[in-house]
Amino acid sequence: MKKKSLVFALIFLLFLSLRVFGQRTANPYWYTLEQGKTFFRSGQYGAALNAFEDAKRNRRAMYEKMEQDLIYVLSFSEVRRMGDSLDEVEKYITKNYLDNAAAALKELYFRVPRQSLGGSANNALKTIGALKAYPEAEYWIGEVYRLEGELNLAVRQYQKAHEQRANLENPHFDIDILYRIVDVFRIKQDYSAMEEWALDILATDALWSGGSARLYTRGAMSKLLESDDGIKRFLTVYRYDNAQVERIHQLLGFFYYNSGRHSNAQDHLMFSFLINSTLIINELIRNRYDFEFVSLEAALEEAEANPALIDFMDSTDYYKTVYYFACALYASGKAAAARELWNIVSGRNVIAGEWAARSANQLRSPVIERPREAL
Repeated sequence: MKKKSLVFALIFLLFLSLRVFGQRTANPYWYTLEQGKTFFRSGQYGAALNAFEDAKRNRRAMYEKMEQDLIYVLSFSEVRRMGDSLDEVEKYITKNYLDNAAAALKELYFRVPRQSLGGSANNALKTIGALKAYPEAEYWIGEVYRLEGELNLAVRQYQKAHEQRANLENPHFDIDILYRIVDVFRIKQDYSAMEEWALDILATDALWSGGSARLYTRGAMSKLLESDDGIKRFLTVYRYDNAQVERIHQLLGFFYYNSGRHSNAQDHLMFSFLINSTLIINELIRNRYDFEFVSLEAALEEAEANPALIDFMDSTDYYKTVYYFACALYASGKAAAARELWNIVSGRNVIAGEWAARSANQLRSPVIERPREAL
């Protein structure tokens, strides 16, 4: 009888071991996300979507377990008597070798500054719970939907990722998410929503946002353009290299010009022009230690001998921006500054192409152009 029992026990243990080794261990959520990106970049969108969904589930499961481990400890009667003191709870966890709860706190302190919890055990528990959200996975799910043409689903995913931005591994990635939202609304021709989200991006622009002081600065910048040699003086006094917001200034500038709001267009195209001109001048200074800015014409002539800067001006639609900046200035009553810019662009006919020809036409017979370009 004992022999039979022993055999049965051995068979049972063998069965359990086979089940354990036969189960697949879930990959870490971040690894699964990277797998999804690999699928996405190779055009395997179905596999990518599955991986991103798995990454969400894996992260949620991980933090749910940690949340339960902390709840388990906080439910002890002796721990409840400690009140809300995180320090006391942590001492109890360490003293009693409660490894799972200790691991949960270690992960929490890795994700958020300990001082942000205010010494509260309840805050620690709430924060662990909040970490279940995975904004990067939500964003990449949106990318799959976008490329499959499901724009409504895509924008919902991007908005969900933006709502969860507190959990982003790279906080600056929030701007990329906002740009995606803006682009989808632009494609959908929902210009009201596009403008609203674009202005959210500009809220991060220190020189643009900030109330009356920034309005005064913009006024001073605009006034300088109207002086003699206004463009030269403008680029001598002001330099701004925040490339992160340049494209949104450009987009809003074109949008406002197309919708007849020429003063708004002027302000945004002025910033786009300033940022990209600054980046060009900075690169010229970097390449030649004795470079000195004497005029925009001279700087552009030197820039056009640099293949990297030619590519930059082409990729950022530099001359298109300058042309429409001049158009917006003209429409806002600043004809002298407009002519100065058109004159500069018309002289760059080899590189500026269409914009040089259109600038020459404006110099001959300036008009407030009707919009020709789609956003």
